[in-house]
Amino acid sequence: DKYLRTLAEFDNFRNRTIKEKALMYDDGVISAVEKLLPVADNLERAVQAATDENDPLLKGVQMTLSQLAEIFQAMGVEEIPALGEKFDPTWHAAVAHEENEDAGEGEITMVLQKGYKYKDRVIRPSMVKVAN
Repeated sequence: DKYLRTLAEFDNFRNRTIKEKALMYDDGVISAVEKLLPVADNLERAVQAATDENDPLLKGVQMTLSQLAEIFQAMGVEEIPALGEKFDPTWHAAVAHEENEDAGEGEITMVLQKGYKYKDRVIRPSMVKVAN
């Protein structure tokens, strides 16, 4: 009986340790991505502000942004869909409101800042403008 109890306790300890390791890994990914998001935002702003599409600097910034997106994808980080979606406070943060007859009730009409998630955890909510 004592042997079976010890074996069960060890099995519980092993399972708990595996779960804790997985949570620590997930927390590490989220922490790293949180620090990289301002860099991704600035690279996207640089691409949007570019005027000459043949500028080699623009191509370099686009390549860097693409590489960063590939890294996020490999890590399991996804962009939260927002534009045209119905507002969901779980994934979106409404920072502006507008009356728009062309848009549905609670429809997101503009994304001010992209949001990202890792698995089912929000890293950063999408900052959006909501209609009606």
